[in-house]
Amino acid sequence: MAITMTPAAEQHIIRHLSHRGHGVGIRLGVKTTGCSGLSYVLEFVDQQGEDDQVFSCGEAKLFIDPKSLTYLDGTELDFVKEGLNEGFQFKNPNVKEECGCGESFHI
Repeated sequence: MAITMTPAAEQHIIRHLSHRGHGVGIRLGVKTTGCSGLSYVLEFVDQQGEDDQVFSCGEAKLFIDPKSLTYLDGTELDFVKEGLNEGFQFKNPNVKEECGCGESFHI
């Protein structure tokens, strides 16, 4: 099982951890919500959890719990800027359909 990130995502995470002043990486997970069933969750990690899988991408680290890893295997995390909008994009090969607003997905 593997999760990857683009250089743009890596630099964004490193920049925010540096600005924050502490932390070891970010946690990528999924939660049940939305009209399609699941949505992505990102949060800072100050300490690795006992069951976390850790994926190092350059200097940035992604922490993923075993339950979420089932839904995220093969995902590439990207950070994009389009005009005035910017944010993370998830290229998840497991997604079968997404809701119209793009906030949730179904596997």
